[in-house]
Amino acid sequence: MLTDWLFDGEQLILRMACAAVLGFLIVVLLSPRMIRFLIHMKLGDRPEFDHAGVNELTRHKSATPTMGGVLIVLAIGVSVLLFADISNMYIRMSFPVLVWLGGVGAWDDWLKLRAGAIAARSDGQGATSRDGLRMWEKLVFQIALPVILATFIYNYGMESEDVDHAGRLINAAHSFYFPFKADPVSLGLLAYVIITVLVMVGSSNAVNLTDGMDGLASGCMVFVTGVFLILSWVAGNKDWALFLHLPFVPCAAELAVLCAAMIGACIGFLWYNCRPAQMFMGDTGSLALGGLIGYIAVVTRHELTLFIAAGVFVMEAASVIMQVMHYKATGGRRIWLCAPIHHHFHLLGWAESKVVVRFWLLGALFAAAALATLKLR
Repeated sequence: MLTDWLFDGEQLILRMACAAVLGFLIVVLLSPRMIRFLIHMKLGDRPEFDHAGVNELTRHKSATPTMGGVLIVLAIGVSVLLFADISNMYIRMSFPVLVWLGGVGAWDDWLKLRAGAIAARSDGQGATSRDGLRMWEKLVFQIALPVILATFIYNYGMESEDVDHAGRLINAAHSFYFPFKADPVSLGLLAYVIITVLVMVGSSNAVNLTDGMDGLASGCMVFVTGVFLILSWVAGNKDWALFLHLPFVPCAAELAVLCAAMIGACIGFLWYNCRPAQMFMGDTGSLALGGLIGYIAVVTRHELTLFIAAGVFVMEAASVIMQVMHYKATGGRRIWLCAPIHHHFHLLGWAESKVVVRFWLLGALFAAAALATLKLR
C-alpha cells in the first residue's frame, strides 16, 4: 500500500522534503489572510522598552500585526501529522510541546494585545491594563511540561540498552553526552528531569528573547534546526551513530521530519517577517519553536550540542542575565546599552538589517561548529 511504502524508513528523505514544502506553503499562503485578520482585530505590536533610544528606533513597528506564530504552530502540526510516523512515540510527544507552549505564548500575546486594543479604543492612548502573563505564571507552565515529558521519555527508554562503539552495554537514552568526549555519564530519573527542564525552559525563553528584530529569530532557527535534523537522523541510525561515537536512540530518526517541518515553517514565515516585517510571530511562535528544539535535543541526547548550535540564542539570553545581574550588583550601571544584545548593536548605529544578517552569519558559524564536534570525540 502507498502508506506502507511512504512510512518505510527508506522514504525518510522524501517525507522530510514533503514536510518542509508543506510547512512553507501553509505559512506563505495563509499569511495574507492572517495579517488582514490581525489588523481587523487591532492585534498589533506595541513595543515598549526601558530605553528611550530603542523605543524611538522601533516606533515605526507600532501596530504591526503579531501572533503570527499561530501559523507556524499550525504548519508544523499539519506537516508532521501528514508526513511523520504518528505511531512513533517521540513524534506523538512532540505534539504536546507544540500545542502547550504555543498555547501559553498565545495566551500571553492575547492578554497583552487585546488589553492594549481595548484601551486604545477607550482612551486613544493604547495603554495596557496588564503586560501579559506574569513571569512566575509563564514559568509554571514552562516547567510543568518538561517534568511530565522527561518522566515519559525516561521510562520509554528503559529497554533501549545497546552496545556502544567500545563494545560496552549502555543505555544511550539515560545517558548524558559531552560534545568532545565519547564516554557518557549515566543519569538517574531526577537528574534527567532537571536537565530536561533546564534545556526546554532555557531554549524556549532564549528564542523568545531573540525575537526582537525583523527575521532575526526565524532566520537563526533555520540553522539550529538544520543541525538537529542531521543529528536526529544520525541518532536513529545505529551504524552512523556507532561510526561517529554518538548516542544511538532507536526511533529518533523520525524527528528529522519534525525538524524539516520546522525549517519549512520558519522559511515561510520569513517571507513576511523579513524587513520591513508585515507580521511578528510573538510569544506564540517563539515559545513553541524554542521548546521544540529543546525537546529534540533531549531526545537525541545532544543537550550540550544545542548550546553550541544555538550560539546566537545563548548570546541573547546571556546578555539579558548579565545585564540584570550587573545592574542589581552595581546599583544601576549597565554592561550593554540595552539588552538583549541585538538592541545594543542597533543603538551603536548598526542598521537593523545589518544586525540581523550578521547574527544570521554567526548562526551559520555556530551551526558549523556544532556539526564539527561530531568527529571530535
